[in-house]
Amino acid sequence: MKKSNFVALTLGTIGVVCFALGMCMALLPEWGMFQQGIVCGVIGLVILLITAAVWRKMEGKAPIKLNAKTIGAVAVGVLGALLLGVGICMSMVFGKMVLGIAVGLVGIVVLLFLIPLVKGLK
Repeated sequence: MKKSNFVALTLGTIGVVCFALGMCMALLPEWGMFQQGIVCGVIGLVILLITAAVWRKMEGKAPIKLNAKTIGAVAVGVLGALLLGVGICMSMVFGKMVLGIAVGLVGIVVLLFLIPLVKGLK
């Protein structure tokens, strides 16, 4: 394993754990830790952004350029992930199984649109 991949794996794992724990802390009212959860989630996101920058630097790649295509791809990814998450919540938490599955499938389809959007069709 290359050093850059190991560093990205380590930092990515730390970032995802912080983000997931923060979201659990913020979204579970039984825990009563909303503000601390938001702080922990933001720290996780910052670590993940740093991970991407560090990995690209170690691989000798250029920094990510912010253009309309990049921003659009991020927006489509966020929309798809939110739709998928809402579908899962509707199925598991709110007891609306059929509607939750439908919303989740729409989220999966939106996420699948990322492949031709980012890579293009040949």
